[in-house]
Amino acid sequence: MELIQIRYFLEVAETKHMTNSAKNLHITQPALSQAIHRLEKNLGVPLFVAKGRNIVLTEYGIYLQRKLKPLIEQLDNIPEQLNMMVKQESETIHMNVLAASSLVMEGIIKYQKEHDEIHFQMQQNSESDLFDIAITTKLFYQGFNEKNSFSCEEKIYLAVPDNVKYHSRTSICLEEVAEERFISLQDSREFRYICDCFCQHAGFEPNIVFESDNPEAVKNMIAANVGVGFWPEFSWGEIKNEHVKLLEIEEPVCQRNIIISYNKNKTNNRNVIEFYEFLTEFFRKRKWIGE
Repeated sequence: MELIQIRYFLEVAETKHMTNSAKNLHITQPALSQAIHRLEKNLGVPLFVAKGRNIVLTEYGIYLQRKLKPLIEQLDNIPEQLNMMVKQESETIHMNVLAASSLVMEGIIKYQKEHDEIHFQMQQNSESDLFDIAITTKLFYQGFNEKNSFSCEEKIYLAVPDNVKYHSRTSICLEEVAEERFISLQDSREFRYICDCFCQHAGFEPNIVFESDNPEAVKNMIAANVGVGFWPEFSWGEIKNEHVKLLEIEEPVCQRNIIISYNKNKTNNRNVIEFYEFLTEFFRKRKWIGE
């Protein structure tokens, strides 16, 4: 059966009148009659019989109408469903957040207050390139050469207890804390790799007494004075504990780049680019406040 034959059959089955059906289909009545006869010949059964001036469905025609009508309805709905899928996908932004996750979430929450139609899907996968927007981090001297990207520098401080040993200090050389206990992200996180590199440059391997893949848990443990830890200048915000202070690291240079990039994956990238522009400006303002 050809699709055009199916549509002709269903139209005649609905009107039960060959002439009226031909008018509705914008073809001649003889052409419609020939199409129906060819369909009956192909199927090997009669689909219509004459009844007075009209025609009615045979039992075969009734069966065929019952089977084909929902299929054609589904077929006719496909363009609308595809348009809905495109619209839904254009309103969903896929994020790969490998750095500054707390600040990114803060930005998303702020953005959604004005754009509640936009939805976000999050992942943390350094091997994946299936994203609309990614937030990554690198050592400041590694640089980057990526299109559709924004980079901002972030100084890394050392969070220490505000005790007799550190009370009068405003800065420190990292080698001075080689014997301290460290709180850190797990080694699967990019920030942990960067911090380990700082320690290697200072000539020691940090004594990690607590580690987590959750930045909030690390921040809370540092704030609880369990140990010292590296603290990004603006992406982690302020330490909410008067007994912990941030020291500038004199040696080595402890700094990283936060990189925000986007892919042009969609037919319509407007929402992705608008959020990318919002997020980069959000980071710029936070960095300016941090400075």
